[in-house]
Amino acid sequence: MDTIRAIIVGVAGRMGNRILWALHETSNIHLAGAVERKDHPALGRDAGEVAGMEKWGVPIVGDLRQAIDSGDLIIDFTNAESSLKNLQIAAEKGKCAVIGSTGFSTAQMEEVKILTGKIPVVLSPNMSVGVNVLFKTVSDLAKILGDDFDVEVIEAHHRMKKDAPSGTAIKIGQILAKTLNRNYEEVAVFERKGMTGERRKKDIGMQTIRAGDIVGEHTVIFGGIGERLEVTHRAHSRDNFARGAMRAAAWVVKQKPGLYDMQDVLGLK
Repeated sequence: MDTIRAIIVGVAGRMGNRILWALHETSNIHLAGAVERKDHPALGRDAGEVAGMEKWGVPIVGDLRQAIDSGDLIIDFTNAESSLKNLQIAAEKGKCAVIGSTGFSTAQMEEVKILTGKIPVVLSPNMSVGVNVLFKTVSDLAKILGDDFDVEVIEAHHRMKKDAPSGTAIKIGQILAKTLNRNYEEVAVFERKGMTGERRKKDIGMQTIRAGDIVGEHTVIFGGIGERLEVTHRAHSRDNFARGAMRAAAWVVKQKPGLYDMQDVLGLK
């Protein structure tokens, strides 16, 4: 496919804006549709103009069905509920998708898996290349260090973020649990207060910070006796997520139906 026609959902949001700018810098991906929620004040306006660029001739509409036939894939960084509805439309129309939303419940993920039997989808809580290298790195470290080191995950985001812990932090916790042969749901510890007693050996601490305009920080601590290792990723802007989404879009249009993540896109598996 020489030119990919992309439909951006959530186009007037913080991530939608950065995706538009990333798309503007990408020669083989063009904007074919722009979607926002039905009550958004940007409805009817040109997507490029809303992003602070020249007009692109693509008006923002309030329903994916109004734009779905014009594109090859959707790029969606909205929320779990909205993304699931949009995936249903994409599957119905045979369009592939790149999803960066977080907060999917177990039941929602089961439906996602059914829908991806019809279309190829890259779903990742974090599209950053650096974060996905972090995923691989912490797995390798956990294999080497094993049960002799305590594991803690600390994440920090801006005050407007709605879900906690972040989808990226949960993914890190799940990777660590799988590598260490633990059940994440049983060993994840989300809060400590009062007389908690001695730390259980197989706990994976999941600590959350919300403050100011922090774009995103994730630290994994491997604490041993007499030493510790800390691995940190800090996002300085949302542009790295947007560039990752472009990379995922160029990759997913060539794939067979299935559920993929950025580890697949980057060849890290």
